[in-house]
Amino acid sequence: MRSERAARAPSAAPAYLLLTATALLWAGNAVTSRWAPGHVSPQVITTLRWAVACAALTPFAARRLAADWPLLRPHWLRILLMGGLGYTAFNCLFYAAGVHTGAINLALFQGAIPVLVILLNRLAYRVPVTGGQVAGVVLTLLGAGLAATHGDWSVITHLAFNRGDVLVFGACLLYAGYTIFLPTRPKVSALAFFAAMAVAAFVTSLPPLAVEWATGHAVWPSREGWAMVAFVGLGPSLLAQLFFMRGVELIGPNRAGLFVNLVPIFGAVLAVLLVGEPFGATEAAALALVLCGIACAERLKPALAVEPVPEAAYSQTRTRRM
Repeated sequence: MRSERAARAPSAAPAYLLLTATALLWAGNAVTSRWAPGHVSPQVITTLRWAVACAALTPFAARRLAADWPLLRPHWLRILLMGGLGYTAFNCLFYAAGVHTGAINLALFQGAIPVLVILLNRLAYRVPVTGGQVAGVVLTLLGAGLAATHGDWSVITHLAFNRGDVLVFGACLLYAGYTIFLPTRPKVSALAFFAAMAVAAFVTSLPPLAVEWATGHAVWPSREGWAMVAFVGLGPSLLAQLFFMRGVELIGPNRAGLFVNLVPIFGAVLAVLLVGEPFGATEAAALALVLCGIACAERLKPALAVEPVPEAAYSQTRTRRM
């Protein structure tokens, strides 16, 4: 019976590719955020990125969204919360944190997302945590820390934690919560569900934009700013979220969350290619640690490839098609 289940289980290889591409796009978003000041303000780029994503989705998702709307409508509050908190609030807090804290702190706290996913999954759904996942988390955290500190671990002892660190931790907590709720989404196509959340993200980004504009801090995009808006709208906001959603669907939140620690690694690589920063033995060791952590978690995973989610978690998402 177990061999039959294993034969029917979907291959994890597509998930690895999708989640790696997701991390690469998110790393590109981090690099873009370094270039954005002076070209476009945080809330303007947050709103425009979702406007671009919604516009790009319309030709492909409008008909599917309209067809699935009767199934989505009973869950409009969940969709609004997932899009508003997991997308809009995460970006708002992350951008705000960058004003008060350094890049090292941002990278280190972002490495906490896989840990938060595993903890929240355990608390919410009683999903068991395997020894392989624990070892994988430790190794990937070490790799992310090595990349963030560039091998100088004494940097951590000199970190001055401030309200920016509280903001980025809150952002990571929101995204971890969004991740564990993905498997309980309404039983509609991923494209229709994401389109609904993209609309929710755009709508919920308008109040923060109004505040930024009213306080005189709004900066509308320059020519370079529009290029950044186009990239983050089509890449990190659209493709990366679709890739991540599918990756979670294929291998579960706990295992998918480990790939987040590839972000600082890819960020270092992009810094080498785009900014000219050096890539040496420290960065190579960090990449090796993260990859070993992911491999460890995958090799020592339970017999069932996808993490179980309690039946109660789906009870509100089922709607009979007539």
